Parts: sequence; C-alpha cells; structure tokens
Amino acid sequence: MRGNSGANLDIDLVRINELRKSYFRGEQTVTVLKGINLKVQNGGFTALMGPSGSGKSTLLNLIAGIDKPDSGRLTVSGIDITSLSESDLAEWRSQNIGFIFQFYNLMPVLTAAQNVELPLLLLNFTSKARRSRARMVLEMVGLEDRLDHYPNELSGGQQQRVAIARAIVTDPTLIVADEPTGDLDRQSASDVLDLLQRLNLEVGKTIIMVTHDIHATRSAKDVIHLDKGELVENKPLAY
Repeated sequence: MRGNSGANLDIDLVRINELRKSYFRGEQTVTVLKGINLKVQNGGFTALMGPSGSGKSTLLNLIAGIDKPDSGRLTVSGIDITSLSESDLAEWRSQNIGFIFQFYNLMPVLTAAQNVELPLLLLNFTSKARRSRARMVLEMVGLEDRLDHYPNELSGGQQQRVAIARAIVTDPTLIVADEPTGDLDRQSASDVLDLLQRLNLEVGKTIIMVTHDIHATRSAKDVIHLDKGELVENKPLAY
C-alpha cells in the first residue's frame, strides 16, 4: 500500500476556493456552505467539527465527489473534480476516495472478506487478487481471524474496522470519514481512532473526519470548525 510521505508532505492534497452549496426545500432556498476556502496537506489528518446543520457532512460529500457544489473550485491532487462529468467523477471516486460511514454500511449477506472485496469489483483485479488484497487489509486492521464472519457475528467496533478495511483496500488518495465513532462505545471508538491515526502516521494516508466528539479530535493534526456554513477556525492541535 502506497504512502504519502517524504517531500510530498508540503503539497496541498485538497484545495477549496469559494465553495458554495444550497438546497431547495419547497420554494425555500437553504444555503449550506457560504464561500468556503480551505487547504488540506498531503499526509494531513483533519477533524471537521461544528453544530448540527453547520455544513460538515455536505462539505465532506463535496470533497469526496458524492455531490457537486453550486460554485467554487475544488481540487484533489491537482484535479478539479467540479469539472468532471458524472461518469468521470464516479471513476475518479472509485480510484481515489475511501469513505467510512457512521453505521458501517456493510452487506449483511457477505462475509467480512467479501465486504472488503466489493470496491475492487470496480477495478481491474482478478478474483484471486481481490481475495489476497482483502486478506491483507483485514490483517492490517487486526481482523485476520474474522475473514469468514458475517456482520451480525461481529461487534460494532469490529464492523467499523471491516468498513475501514473496505475504505483502504483500493489504496485511495484520500480517506473521508463521517462520524466514524458515532455509533461505538468509548473503547471501540478509541480503537478505531487509534487505527485511523496509525494509517495517517505510519502509512501516510490523508484523512478528513467529521466528528461531534472532542475526544476524537485528539487523533487529528488539525481541527476545522464550521458554523452556519462558514469556516470559523482553522488551527493546528498542540501535542
């Protein structure tokens, strides 16, 4: 699995300029993001915080290419993803983004290994290569003894680790996590955060994480605060 280390660390992986997003609720226009400007370094670990409705998840979805802004520029690894067609954007996501959800989103009829293999079906991997890679990343997250277990046979923390393995199996450029500890007990949450921090520090993966949990931000290198669609604070954490 490739890392993002060395001289590349001074390069901004994500650059956001005057990003705006609104939604329509009946005849009412709801402005969610109001001209966001933000840079995330290659190899960074950014925690995105703010009250409910502040625009955190919307911003994360835009960065991941799941949604498109109304205006502004958003580049990842130098590619302006706002200019991509839907088909090109889908292909770009499959090759560059690993998404971790709060509620795991595992397929209940598939084993842990089969769930992890799913993203590889969109890429040029043989069945043997998919199995080998799934095993490798499940070993990385400490679940080498749970390959053939189904989600209902795993704890919440184990399910989230399967979800993390699924997110990194394609060796993505960027990992985005939406409340990855929101459905976990304190110990399981701590284990998941330790794993994300290891992926960042040891493998060099760039991570952007939405969270309401102040404890979760201790794993990050930077904390971004959004309030009513505006960036109100951007400062490095002190260790």
